[in-house]
Amino acid sequence: MDIKKLALDLATRYRAVILVGVGLPVGLAFDTGLRLRAKIYDLLGAAPERHDEKVAEVQAQVRRWAAQPADLRKPMCTDRKTWMNLSTRFEPKHQWHQIRMGNLRDILHVDVDAKTIRVEPFVTVGQATSYLIDRGHMLAVNLEIAEATLGGLAMAVGMTTHSHKVGLLSETVVAYEVVTADGELLRVTADSHPDLYRALPWSHGTLGLLVGLELKIIPVKSHVHMRYEPAHSQADYCARMYELSTMDDAPDFIEATVYSRDQAVIMKGEFADPVTPEQRAKINPIGRWYKPWFYTHVREYLNGEGDEYIPLRHYLLRHNRSIFWVVEHMIPGGNHPLFRALLGWMMPPKIAFLKFSTTPAVRKMTFTMQVFQDITLPMSAMADAVNKSDELFDMYPILLYPCRVYDRGPGSGQLRNPALKDRVLGRDYAMYFDLGVYGVPGPIQRGEQFKTVHAMREMEAFTQSVRGFPFLYADTFMTPKEFEEMFDLTLYRKVRAQYAAQGAFPQLYDKIKPEVDVLAVLDEEDEWDDDWGTRDPSAIGG
Repeated sequence: MDIKKLALDLATRYRAVILVGVGLPVGLAFDTGLRLRAKIYDLLGAAPERHDEKVAEVQAQVRRWAAQPADLRKPMCTDRKTWMNLSTRFEPKHQWHQIRMGNLRDILHVDVDAKTIRVEPFVTVGQATSYLIDRGHMLAVNLEIAEATLGGLAMAVGMTTHSHKVGLLSETVVAYEVVTADGELLRVTADSHPDLYRALPWSHGTLGLLVGLELKIIPVKSHVHMRYEPAHSQADYCARMYELSTMDDAPDFIEATVYSRDQAVIMKGEFADPVTPEQRAKINPIGRWYKPWFYTHVREYLNGEGDEYIPLRHYLLRHNRSIFWVVEHMIPGGNHPLFRALLGWMMPPKIAFLKFSTTPAVRKMTFTMQVFQDITLPMSAMADAVNKSDELFDMYPILLYPCRVYDRGPGSGQLRNPALKDRVLGRDYAMYFDLGVYGVPGPIQRGEQFKTVHAMREMEAFTQSVRGFPFLYADTFMTPKEFEEMFDLTLYRKVRAQYAAQGAFPQLYDKIKPEVDVLAVLDEEDEWDDDWGTRDPSAIGG
């Protein structure tokens, strides 16, 4: 008997049980340790000299790499374990030269007057959120998932429900601190190194090693006054989202959750300090462990308008406990009142543990039986995009976040500038939106034959046709040629040459492509016949 194969088979089949019985308590212990460490460092105060020592060690490692004979040098990457990041893929770091950087995880300084925060790259969203709220501020772009690292978002992309006012996370970066291929430390700003500054977002660590980051922050109040507005036609919610996001006095936060092609709830949030008895009676701490998952709570407002006051910390991480609605497929029954009452305090499953426990069979299933995509498109394409998602995947809910995408002119980075027709009148930006499609496609849930990779490639083709772009943390199904048609690599290649990154760091496509052979899976799907049979979506573990 092959014990290893048997163990993998059991881990695949009973993954939900393992997640509840092992993943939740292990993840909680791990997260508690990180929180305790962050609190101790917070009490001791930031020590810039420790940061300088850590950066000097990174520089020394890079210089030792550069001193090797050319034929022995492998492309460099960080030593962060692939199961620790939030990407769906598993990077082949064993093929690259890993630079030890795991101790760069501390908040260094907050300048309330300048409204900036300086952090090391592995500071998490949750860590920064707690630190800043206690000081009356938040990140200008504050993601909903606590485990996301600020360095990872800066080198990739970040967007949230305040992005209709400030744009993508890269628009809020004041400075990057980067160690280049020759071991030099640069403070990269829009003025000091304009080309590198524009090319670093979406580069995924292929231009240099990020060792520090300075980001914009904004002042806040204690709560968010959330107003829920149901929409019962696609035309209504598409028009309303554009109207709200382009208003001169737009709400502080805007989002919509779509529950069917024509049914959505639009959410409008404003910073608030509830003081009257009537206001305080409407406070709803949605983040407490026993509360329903946020998207299920929002669904109730399809029946009529309503409002409530949500503590800011709870609002910013409102999708964290259920990882939007992905946990529903990992732990069926996780939103049941009894489960929440008994085990909800350990939620969500630690994403790092989910990846760590992913067997090859589970990884293949997540690639072929699940969709996890954030796709950003012009608002002019909102109705067509929802219809395309409905046609291809037949899965709900989906989310809509509006976001500015600025026109920075020629040579502005990997994102192609918005089409002139999509520009907001009199502004230097277009209003785009994030289409969040997460979960198991409807046909698979019904046990029907479904070619997931074919569908994803069709969605990517649609995205390219309307001048949109997918976030690259998720699996990419494009060929290298198709990737270059969607993204503009002109400046990226210029910067790679200018800073000697060629050969020193992996190519962008090699860094973001899935480890699963896309073309082989396409061939498999092409060979399916009518005897395809059924599959069990409960076996999918994220």
